[in-house]
Amino acid sequence: MEEENRDTNDEEEMSDEEFQELAREVGKASYSAIKEAEKHIIKGSGLLKAAEEAEKFLADMGFGKAFPVNISIGSNAAHYTPTLNDDSIFPEKGLVKVDFGAAKEGVLGDCALTVDLSGDYGALAEASKEALDNAISIVKAGAKVRDIGKEIASTIEKKGFKPIKNLGGHGVGIHELHDEPFIPNYDNGDGEELEENTIIAIEPFATMPSGRGLVSNGDIKEIFSFVGDVGQPRLPNSRNLLSLIKKDFSMEPFAARWLSAAVSNRFELYSGLSELERLGIIESHPVLVELGGAQVAQFEASLLVTKDGCEILTK
Repeated sequence: MEEENRDTNDEEEMSDEEFQELAREVGKASYSAIKEAEKHIIKGSGLLKAAEEAEKFLADMGFGKAFPVNISIGSNAAHYTPTLNDDSIFPEKGLVKVDFGAAKEGVLGDCALTVDLSGDYGALAEASKEALDNAISIVKAGAKVRDIGKEIASTIEKKGFKPIKNLGGHGVGIHELHDEPFIPNYDNGDGEELEENTIIAIEPFATMPSGRGLVSNGDIKEIFSFVGDVGQPRLPNSRNLLSLIKKDFSMEPFAARWLSAAVSNRFELYSGLSELERLGIIESHPVLVELGGAQVAQFEASLLVTKDGCEILTK
């Protein structure tokens, strides 16, 4: 993929104007992709189809993927992407979070929305969306990240829900989806200020009053990132996977199912990934689960910070 293998020196020479123009292009494509995924969130329909349609949509537009499309349901807050030959279907009830982004020449997009399949959690989803809108309204150069977090938490709590405190937004750089600064979902006391002409993603996560307002790693691992050649795989399937990862997925996170061209057998695929992770060649990004087992809603937008406000890129 051209955007994943672009020469580092070229990236370092990208001007601020070029970066921002690409960010606008990537942001627009990212938003279009999550709206495409939303069309396929239908009770009884397959998660894999929704994921593949969204990913194909970006490819057809000439973009790469900043990360595998996340389709996280219920108390799964983030990081679920369909498995190889996944037969999971959208449930009759529950909240579905779609989080996705486009990539081009190392410039990344990131945005998310929530779909309430049951009709029972509309207020929770609206709390997350309103928190995002209110946070955006105070973004400008010099704004403190703690104040953004305070606004998010205040909005969610006034609606009777809880912010998830160990998740938050982030800066977005070239080949750096989670860059500085960290944007909390509550007032964490961090006085760091936003800088003009930088890109950030704000993503309020909200949960029910019965929830803990915290997430932890679950058992499911479907998203990985390449770390580097720090060990020698023993298994042939591990070596085949590593060859493909280094060729096509060395810069951005990837999904296990994307590697089926190298290893199509399910057992060999996951055993190979396990060996690569054990050696420290790749790292996993497990599904994040709300500790109280409560439903979770999420909305997210990527923004260009300006002197007096911000420009919403993902629209």
